Amino acid sequence: MNRLLLTAAVCLSAMGCATLSPERGHAELGALVQERVRVSTGWEKGTPPAEAVRERVHALLQDGLTREEAVRLALVNNPGLQASYESLGISQADMVEAGLLRNPTLGAAVGFPNVAGSGPRLEFSLVQEVLDLFMLPARKQIARQQFEADVLRTAHEALAVVAETREAYAAVQAADKLLRYQAQLVAVFSATAELARMQQEAGNIPELDLSLSRAAWQEARVGLAREELALVESRERLNRLLGLWGEDTEWTVSEPLPEPPAEEPSLEHLERLAIERRLDIDAARKDVALMEKAVSLARSSRFLGTVEVGVDAERESDGLRLIGPSLVLELPLFNQRQALIGGLEARERQAERKLTQLSVDARSEVRQRRAALQTARRLVEHYSTTLLPLRRRVVEQSQLQYNAMVLSPFQLLEARREEVRTYREYVETLRDYWNARNALENAVGGRLTDDAGETR
Repeated sequence: MNRLLLTAAVCLSAMGCATLSPERGHAELGALVQERVRVSTGWEKGTPPAEAVRERVHALLQDGLTREEAVRLALVNNPGLQASYESLGISQADMVEAGLLRNPTLGAAVGFPNVAGSGPRLEFSLVQEVLDLFMLPARKQIARQQFEADVLRTAHEALAVVAETREAYAAVQAADKLLRYQAQLVAVFSATAELARMQQEAGNIPELDLSLSRAAWQEARVGLAREELALVESRERLNRLLGLWGEDTEWTVSEPLPEPPAEEPSLEHLERLAIERRLDIDAARKDVALMEKAVSLARSSRFLGTVEVGVDAERESDGLRLIGPSLVLELPLFNQRQALIGGLEARERQAERKLTQLSVDARSEVRQRRAALQTARRLVEHYSTTLLPLRRRVVEQSQLQYNAMVLSPFQLLEARREEVRTYREYVETLRDYWNARNALENAVGGRLTDDAGETR
């Protein structure tokens, strides 16, 4: 009997054993991100060593920073995202915990007789909750679905970081482009002011024209200071997303803000693509399935209480030993899990409503982002093909008339100011185009193409 008891305990222990895997969840998350943005997270095998992350960061920063290198860096080194990655370990631990049997209970008691010369009475018991064994498969399935939903939510957060990083990088590109243009403008206005000084000293222009030239030069210098600050602010926003500090913040942008591509992919059917591909919607679907399973399990076990079976062993004071099975049943007379079932049913309806709301919001977001992209592209094309050439032509003609003493310095400066304003609007519109495209990709849940690479 003792051997049988030991064997049963070992079997129960083996059934309850489970282990944590470092790469579990991270591998699935990495595959989801890779599929949608073609970039590796660097966490596919679990938490990487700190030194490995540092080496990857330095390698990406070595020869300047491109847009996609910034995305790679953010995925591996963003502090907030790293914390979300680690939450998968917590979720996996909860899943493993749900797959473990409850530990058996070992009891012991000693009775001392009031009769002189009699030995103590010893009692031992080993009890296992049996209902837990039958509920184990369903409980493991629910926990696995919860873990899968957590992986999807974390992957969705990673894609949001990708979108934010691309937006911040475009802001740095635009700020850098505006700063370079403003520096050139300061040089031009400085030369113009010096020429005006020489002309005024020669008696060719009045002091008013000299003052206007100097004022324009000083205003350009003020504009340069503002552009420098704007670039610093844009860089620091990107530094926070990339998790950089110290010497690592001295990176340089290795590619300018590009022009829009010659053609856009078809923007039809993007709503359906978003419903199929977005990870937050997929996670919401799993939440609904999870609650359906939880409600079903609670309903099926509402009339079942705890069932404890075990073995009792007793040794009397006279040396007599008794060994036999034991059974303890809970009678569900008062608590039949009414409150638990009602709460789970409400949570199931809540999950369904959240899924509906998320789907409606996703479709609306896609329509909004698509309209923003189409408008931004039209504006970029209008600026580059119409407005900018016109402003350049106005400045050229104004310069010629100024040289011929037909136009006043004030009119020439005003023409240049308008050119500067138009160029700034063009750069901002170009930045807005890439942000709109990036936002649309994020709203769709990845690239604006299907899995086969064909545009939709």
